Amino acid sequence: MSAIEIRHCTTLAEYEDCVRLEQVTWGKDILVPTAIFIVAHHTGGQILGAYDGSKLAGFTLSLVGARDAQPFLHSHMTAVLPEYQNRGVGRGLKLFQRHDALKHGIRLIEWTFDPLEPKNARFNLIRLGAVARRFIPNCYGITESPMHAGIPTDRLVAEWWLDSDRVKDILADNPAPVGATSQRVSFPAEIGELKFKNRDAAANIQSTIRDQFVKSFASGYVATGFETGNATLEYVLEPAGEIAGLRLPAFHED
Repeated sequence: MSAIEIRHCTTLAEYEDCVRLEQVTWGKDILVPTAIFIVAHHTGGQILGAYDGSKLAGFTLSLVGARDAQPFLHSHMTAVLPEYQNRGVGRGLKLFQRHDALKHGIRLIEWTFDPLEPKNARFNLIRLGAVARRFIPNCYGITESPMHAGIPTDRLVAEWWLDSDRVKDILADNPAPVGATSQRVSFPAEIGELKFKNRDAAANIQSTIRDQFVKSFASGYVATGFETGNATLEYVLEPAGEIAGLRLPAFHED
């Protein structure tokens, strides 16, 4: 990360670079066009770029929203070039995003992520301290993008409460232990292969964990952690009122 500069993107040329990086990451089917970057810039959103010299190594795009008269950011997409992955670029983007949001009085950033992608789950819940208590079935529809493997685009909604003690402690490498009343949502560790080799089997697993998440969330549980076993991967869910360092406000769908 020593050679990487993270800064705001503000020009049309920079937005076009972000679109090209989108295409490398997700293909052409789900591209966000340049015009949306321009709209985000002029309506209070964020477009942040990670630069290696003049080369765009990664970016994140956020749109501004409001709920219960409180502003938040919806971080719609983050992408990092393959050769820069696992080098802290994504985390650097998120930390810059957090600092910039707090500077503007924004305490919450949300984004969606695929519950079947363990790398994202670990990063969001363990490394950043986000939590999830909402599940959106087939959020973006079934697409032809190779990233989606032709199955429904189920998504968890991450909530990153930026100035909470939970987030501060996790970012300081001092996470709190999980409470005694936790639940688990498990799925096979080979899900990544199944999504591309056995779509029907992957869809069945997806349906099972969808039902488990919906039931647990309806009972007041919140996804706060992620654990890896020999053959299974597990989300850890805790009662909303027992999460160390975090008091979640009630959620009201607009």
